[in-house]
Amino acid sequence: MSNTPPDPFETGGIARFASDFRKGRASSLEATEACLARIDVLDPHLRSYQHVDRERAIATARAIDALRASGTDLGPLMGVPVAVKDVFAIDGFPTPTAGSLIDFSGIAGNREGPFISALRRSGVVILGTTKAVELCLGITGVSAPLGTPWNPWDLDVQRVPGGSSSGSGVACAAGLCAFAIGSDTGGSVRVPAAFNGVFGLKTSFGHWPTGGAVPLQPDVDTIGLLTRSAQDARIAFDAIDAQLFGCLHEPFRRRIDVDRLRIGIPSVYYYDGLADEIRQAIEAANASLASSGSRLDPIEVTEAAEREAYFPVALPVSCLALVGSRTIAAAESTMDPIVAARVNSGREVAASDYLAIELRRRQSSRNARRYFEQVDVIATPTTVDLPPPIAAFDDPRQAMRFALGMTRNTQPSNYLGQCAVSLPLPRAPGQLPVGYQLIGAPGADGELLAIAAAVEEVLGRARSPDLGRLSG
Repeated sequence: MSNTPPDPFETGGIARFASDFRKGRASSLEATEACLARIDVLDPHLRSYQHVDRERAIATARAIDALRASGTDLGPLMGVPVAVKDVFAIDGFPTPTAGSLIDFSGIAGNREGPFISALRRSGVVILGTTKAVELCLGITGVSAPLGTPWNPWDLDVQRVPGGSSSGSGVACAAGLCAFAIGSDTGGSVRVPAAFNGVFGLKTSFGHWPTGGAVPLQPDVDTIGLLTRSAQDARIAFDAIDAQLFGCLHEPFRRRIDVDRLRIGIPSVYYYDGLADEIRQAIEAANASLASSGSRLDPIEVTEAAEREAYFPVALPVSCLALVGSRTIAAAESTMDPIVAARVNSGREVAASDYLAIELRRRQSSRNARRYFEQVDVIATPTTVDLPPPIAAFDDPRQAMRFALGMTRNTQPSNYLGQCAVSLPLPRAPGQLPVGYQLIGAPGADGELLAIAAAVEEVLGRARSPDLGRLSG
């Protein structure tokens, strides 16, 4: 028999909790203590959290319950326990590590930025911070300095959790929080979402302010959400936007008619080199949407392949500039060797070459807006492979193939400034998760989430991993 409390958000998600909370049938303290108890039992194996802020979380939950009792309503996230990727400064928390032993106090600072402040004003309870790949420079989730979280979908073989929001993906999938905050520069929310069987939102570039976070590449960095469902992401997105901008996205609260959707299916690049299981799952999803009346049209995103020239240059150069060349040199012996090698590759890049690829990216981003005159969203696999075992990365050639496949379909959206989500497809017992990516126009985040919620209704919701063996 399991000695772990049930996951309070597994059935009904945020909407049900919000309703029960307002009717006095649920409390923030009960939900927070349940998540903390699950962390106590499950996270020694999963290792998703970097820092658990237990006493403050309990105190906050009690205060939230008292506010509710007094008649105060902070919105649909009031009392909801969440986790935050350890790249964000949070007042009262340790300086974010960004998965590294480097001191980032002079980079992120110790003052939280506007996004985290807005999150807190929405009434959430921050349980703690989740592990990240060092410097956010790794899509696999593997990171030597502070450890690699365990993908909860295989308790016998350690599989990559996806990165760099690795801990956020694992914590959300395992029910160690209601939802988690991540950041996405080349797929760092969507790949962990796909590999851990949860929903991931990468917001449009510039939609949410990134101040107060350890940066990777400020020209493409974005903040994102990892949630149990598209509906949960929609609720959280609207609530955070209300705090940041003082408005709700009323036009996108309407129901989307799936039989009126125009879905672009890329004829090149995104569907190349797929593992058989991925291809079968994605083709089945596309067929279900077509059967529901959606129009699936071929589309050729000619700018997608440009990401291959951009990211290997732009990310190392940006790291060197933001962290400091001397700081990197002094810390190299403590760094993950793969990350250190990637960062140091930026030392050989000429300024003129970097400027050229950045100017090309900005022009391509403007040009790519034309696709959304033809379609409402673009649908692709999130990754080309299932989450591989960590042991597969012992072979450098195989490791490179897997890493390139993990970012092949996610990086183009960062490169072009688009919003994108990864929907977990329903899978049979014993099968590993598969992510279904929907890409929207820059600035169309609310509309994309409404579409994703409608698509989720057609395709069905994915189940949670079975963690009974860890809590028996």
